[in-house]
This record gives sequence, structure tokens and C-alpha cells, in this order.
Amino acid sequence: MFKKAHSLFIAVLILAAALTACSGNTDTASGENGSKKTIKFMHLWPAGSSKQQNQIVTDIIEQYEAEHEDVKIEVEVLENEQYKNKIKVLSSSNELPDVGFTWAAGYMTPFVKGNLFAELDDVLNDGLKDSFVSGTTEAYALDGKTYGLPLELNIAPIYYNKEIFKKYNLDVPQTYSEFENAVKTLADNGVAPIALGNKDRWTGSLWYMYLADRFGGAEVLNKAIDRSGSFEDPALVSAAEEIQNLVKENAFNKGYNGLSNDEGKAEFLNGNAAMYLMGTWELPNFTTNEEIPQDFRDSVGFFKFPTVEGGGKGNIDSWVGGPGVGLFVAENSKVKDESKEFVKFFVEKWGEQSVEKAGVIPATKVDTDKVDLPDLYIDVLNELNKASSLTLFADVQMSASVAETHLNLIQSLFGNEVKPDDYAKQHEEALKAEEGN
Repeated sequence: MFKKAHSLFIAVLILAAALTACSGNTDTASGENGSKKTIKFMHLWPAGSSKQQNQIVTDIIEQYEAEHEDVKIEVEVLENEQYKNKIKVLSSSNELPDVGFTWAAGYMTPFVKGNLFAELDDVLNDGLKDSFVSGTTEAYALDGKTYGLPLELNIAPIYYNKEIFKKYNLDVPQTYSEFENAVKTLADNGVAPIALGNKDRWTGSLWYMYLADRFGGAEVLNKAIDRSGSFEDPALVSAAEEIQNLVKENAFNKGYNGLSNDEGKAEFLNGNAAMYLMGTWELPNFTTNEEIPQDFRDSVGFFKFPTVEGGGKGNIDSWVGGPGVGLFVAENSKVKDESKEFVKFFVEKWGEQSVEKAGVIPATKVDTDKVDLPDLYIDVLNELNKASSLTLFADVQMSASVAETHLNLIQSLFGNEVKPDDYAKQHEEALKAEEGN
């Protein structure tokens, strides 16, 4: 999960945009190149560290140029941190590439506030909108307008060890009471029900977010964060109470609040814990990573977070997760129309090729009949295609200061150091304080 941009960065971008809005691009900007129009494109998948993604990008560009002989795509590739640093420098003088990569929510906001990213709703509405998984493009929207088109998507299933479940005659839980029964059975038999490394804090937030969704529905947490609702909503308090119920039932491995995510994950990988809630970026570890024993990989399945009976408003097809990088078009591009056309083409081709060639789950829906992948990938993709909603990671939705409050409170909640009512109250106070600024 990426760090949020600070308010100072927002101010710098807005000032830079104001100072340069009338200047247009410099002589090095894209535009006419003899008889061809040049689109400058920056991305962050170098051939060395991201070989498969880099090759797909290269292939897509070759396909586009073959079909558009009047357009030249000029490419610059930087690794992740170099990319972020250069984008900041270019934005300060309003010289962004015509097309580039961005992240959603907090990262994207200062660029939008600085009037540096073009609106892309016209691209979405040109036959592209229905191809995206529900909830993905919303993460790239601000004030009802879309400024980025996501390429990647991660959701968070509960992975489980089928051999452990079989040993204790446990079925995959569909309801929360069935889940609680599985937790109790495993704990009573000396098996850690859930692997968790909550030193990193966002790992525990995943559990809280799902409980918030299942108690209050897909919008209850979003509304608390965007201030159309309150963090003291009863469903959000109930979710906090349930976290502490799980702690009381010894649902998590010993020492979880002092372990990193990798240390917590090891409890699942070594067979000491039966379940592990984590993003789909872990799928290669359970399918194609030959450093992990085949017997273990064969024993891993996944299930959706169960629904809460007796009043729970959540849908079992609602997921916690979020998109990875997405494409932007620069607002002051001299080839904005051509850039938008290229972005649309890129999204379509990326969705067709990224799964099979790079093992990346795209933000667009995948026809699983047309790809050759391990069964676990296919099963996840099929579930993703019927997702009813996608709730973006809470700390990604929040500003930097509120996210830090949230993450600290998550660790306190799991450590029984804060009562559920006070947990909700402190969130509400932090969100209100920011709202007043």
C-alpha cells in the first residue's frame, strides 16, 4: 500500500499549475514529429525487475503503432521510486508525460487538485466502463469524475489449508457462525486458527474492514471516511467488538501483534496455522513458487469472508482490496485526444494479456475460458468477475495523518488496549479534525 501525498505537496502542485497553466509544454514536449504525432509515455516496469510486464507493454505499443501509423509512442522506463521522484519533478513545472502511471486515492489527489490530470470519463463511456470489475474505477475518481484507469487489481480472500480442515472435519464456512465454529474447533485442538503478523497493522485492518462490511454493508466504512456518515455507526463499533471476540477465542497465532506480515505468513506456510487473510499478490506462493513445497501448494484453497446472520447487511460477493497502478493522461498534453485513444487501447490489450503472460490480475474482467492458469487463479478470477463491490483499503482511502491514527488504533484494538466505543470515537475525532482544516 502506498504512502499518501502530504498537504504541502498539494500546495506545491496547485501553485505550479497556476504559474504554468498558460505556458503549455516546453520545446521537449510531445506533439508533432515530422508527419507523425508523438505520445510521451512513462512507466515503471523495467525489463530487468519486471521482465514480463515490460514485454507486454512493448508488445502493446508495437500493436498500437502498427494500427496507427501516424502515431509514435516515445517510452521512458524508470523503476518504482525513481518514477515517483521524476513525476514529482515534472509536475512542479507542469511537464508531465502525455500518458503515465498513477496510484489511486491519496496519491492521485494532489495531481487532480493541481489540474494536472485530464478527466477520463469520456474514455470510460466509450464502451470501456462495463469491462472493469465493480469498484475499481471508483478508486480513481474525485468529486464524481474519473482521472485514472486501473490496470491491476488485488482482492483479499481467506486462504486455508485443506488438509488441516479435513483433519478436523471442517467445511468451508459460508456464515460467520460457521467460521466461529471452525476457529473454536482449531483452537481447542491446539492449532492456530489464523496466521497474522499485525506489527505492520494494515494486516489487522483487513480483518476489521471485512467485519465492518459484513455488519454494515459495503458503504458504511466508506461513508465514515468521506464524511457522509460517521465512524461511530453501530456497525463499525460491532466490527471492533468482534475483533476482540476473536482475540478472546485465541483465533490468532501467538505473538501476532509483535510479528511482521512475513513472520505471520510463515505460520501459514509452515502448516502451524489453518487460515490466512491476504491480498491476491500471494497467489504465486500458492501456485507457481517452486521454493514452496508442492504438497503445501496443493493443499491451499480460499474462501470468501462469511456473511453475518441475523441482521448483517454485507454481501458475500463484496471484497476488500484495491487497484494497483493506473493510467493517466496529462491535462495540458498537446496530443490529448490521441493519448486518450492510446489509453483505451492499452487497457483493453492489457486485460487480455496480463494474466497469462505475467500472472497479474487486471482491473478488467477476465474470460477464464480463454486463459491457461493454475486452478487457484481461475477460481479467484471467476469470483472477481461476479464481485458485487470492492471496498478500497481503509488506509489508502484516508489522508496520511488519519491513516496513521487508524493503523495505531487497529493494533491497540487487537491488543485489547482500547475499547470498541473509544476506538470508533477516536477515529471520528481524527476525521472531524481533518474535515475542519
